[in-house]
Amino acid sequence: MTQLRGVARQEIEPLEAIARSGQAAALAVICGIEGPSYRPLGACMAVFEDGRTVGSLSSGCIESDIAHHAVEALGTGDPVQVRYGKGSPFMDIKLPCGGGMDVLIVPRPDRLVLQDLVRRHDGRQSCRLTIDTADGAVSLDEADETGPITGGFAIRFDPALRFLILGAGPEASSFAAIVQSMGFPNIVMSPDRRTLQEAEKAGCRTRHLVGKALPPDIEVDARTAAILFFHDHDWEPPLLVPLLESPAFFVGAQGSRRSAEARLLELEALGVSPEARDRLHGPVGLIPSTRNAYTLAVSVLAEVLSKGSAQPA
Repeated sequence: MTQLRGVARQEIEPLEAIARSGQAAALAVICGIEGPSYRPLGACMAVFEDGRTVGSLSSGCIESDIAHHAVEALGTGDPVQVRYGKGSPFMDIKLPCGGGMDVLIVPRPDRLVLQDLVRRHDGRQSCRLTIDTADGAVSLDEADETGPITGGFAIRFDPALRFLILGAGPEASSFAAIVQSMGFPNIVMSPDRRTLQEAEKAGCRTRHLVGKALPPDIEVDARTAAILFFHDHDWEPPLLVPLLESPAFFVGAQGSRRSAEARLLELEALGVSPEARDRLHGPVGLIPSTRNAYTLAVSVLAEVLSKGSAQPA
């Protein structure tokens, strides 16, 4: 199955484009922000020698000028830093947000380093790309925060948010379809064949649950969200126990408030600690008491992403 693009690949895609292309290219990076900004510190854009671009650093107001400077840098071979907005010498180029932005342009970054970065990202390893602002040399080191470093700038890359979707019925398959459409890695696990078939139609990976237990080979890391969509709540406790003890940054389950209270009592009876029980989000979703499967799916995804945005990225 072809890996979907979209939200899940937005940050890594410009570097991946350079790593996999044989054409000369420059990497443009937001290395400074003053005031509001459309894109975050460390956002990247690739510019190829023919003017083609991958990614963006604004809402569209500076990309053509960045491409111009990038092609020039490919000619000289030297990194260059360009200021836009507040404090910029380019008075005819305005940033709608009213702030200021510094963009570092690095011609011909080492493709082997970028290929290693993509491999680590796809292997769900966090790492940091460091750029020497004097000569444009790039290297990888242990994950740390994005920002200026001595003699350069560094960008942290973390794995995409991954979703474990467990349940049966239209709520599970609707949520899976939305997650898949955005390009997030996911797997749908269900005892219900129809739910699995609907998820497969959307392009999701699936796994048939033959018992009330989390398959032992399912990997859960700190960039994983696990959501349960069961109407038969007897399925939930045996699945929630290992999930609440895992590094998953979000664990949630659908149901009414009464179901949520009963769920917590069952987990307590199973010996789950108060700290682990406190990690459970339920009833899951930002919109209370919705009865529509698609509305619930959007509501749940919004809650997960609001928590995921607090994770390192």
